Amino acid sequence: MLKAFASYRGLLALPGARTVFVVGLLARLPFTAASMALALHVVIDLDRGYGAAGLADLMLTVGGAVGAPLLGRSLDRFGVRPVVLVTGAVDAVFWIGAPYLSYPWLLAASVVAGFMGLPVFTAIRRAIATNIPSEHQRQAFALDAILVEVVFMVGPAVAVGAITAVNDATATMTGIGVLYLGAGLLLTRLAPAPAPGTGGAAAGPKDPEVTEPGGRSLWLRPGFLLVLGVSLAANLVLAGSEISITAVLRGVGDTEWAGVCVAIWCAASMFGGFWHGATSRPWRLPRLMLLMGLTIAPVGIAGHAGWIWLAVAMLPSGFMCAPTLASASEEVTRAVPPSVVGQAAGLQGSAMTLGGAIGAPLAGAVIDHSAPAWGFAVTGLVGASLAAATIAYQYFARPKPADPSTDQADAPVTV
Repeated sequence: MLKAFASYRGLLALPGARTVFVVGLLARLPFTAASMALALHVVIDLDRGYGAAGLADLMLTVGGAVGAPLLGRSLDRFGVRPVVLVTGAVDAVFWIGAPYLSYPWLLAASVVAGFMGLPVFTAIRRAIATNIPSEHQRQAFALDAILVEVVFMVGPAVAVGAITAVNDATATMTGIGVLYLGAGLLLTRLAPAPAPGTGGAAAGPKDPEVTEPGGRSLWLRPGFLLVLGVSLAANLVLAGSEISITAVLRGVGDTEWAGVCVAIWCAASMFGGFWHGATSRPWRLPRLMLLMGLTIAPVGIAGHAGWIWLAVAMLPSGFMCAPTLASASEEVTRAVPPSVVGQAAGLQGSAMTLGGAIGAPLAGAVIDHSAPAWGFAVTGLVGASLAAATIAYQYFARPKPADPSTDQADAPVTV
């Protein structure tokens, strides 16, 4: 156990490392509360249904998915400070002004706010990739995944409590706007000291982006695209499982225990993330995703026996969550030149957003036409299938004989 903690002590002893994680923890808080606050504003303040609330959240999500790669490219080109200050200000204006917009204008503004939203996750992943030495990056991404679990346990709960306490979302949305502005200021701390001759514009090494004669970036290869596919699969499974938990427990009359099951699931994920960063023999990304999908697929059967059995059955898949997400972020940064890490992280964010957008409706449609347990089964098997396809590609794409210089992103996986 002491050896496990030693790997993290070495990481946190690095200059600037603690700043990255403290900023990452605090800057994500408004993001995690935003979706719930917007939905409750539509339901409570605008007196519309949950379908209308879901549409508003969808507009925010679509804007974010489209804008993430462009903002990531802006981080690479212009540096951290100008991007986070501008986007933080846009978020502040939106959230402070949103309570006073009619519903149609709120939908339009949500798309713009999502598109120009503060690139919290992209900036933090980019900071880890450019500021943390490669030998410590696995521990760094694992610790970051653990902190993500923490903020997602805290942010939505705080938003719900604050809004339901006064039956009005205006004050909470204003607070989120102020927090977004503060988050933008915090993220400026991630900008490294300017290297000689760079003028301070960009963070990290400035490798030229290698392109083919036709203009396509060479880093946009099948290996990188498959990493994006696994990132999509991970969020698809997570989103589908969340709605499946509620459906299964509602079927056995234990709906009130859904939050406890999710909390236990998150705790298992945090433990798994700690293991992933501490072990000397970490599992590769496709294997983690395969196990995550296969272990979540049958848990709905156990849920029919009650919430305790569901929580226990979800422990193995929970253990795989943070390692899978951490490994995906690590693989993305290894697969691209340093000059395009921000753009690659933005593309990963879009893939994960798309996965979440697919997972919940997919599970819901399956549950509506069959039984709650099938929500877990279908989303889990879809995720496992994408992981299996990645493993198959990496096996058959392996050079024969093996070339020691094979790119890390396209290297075969030992399963």
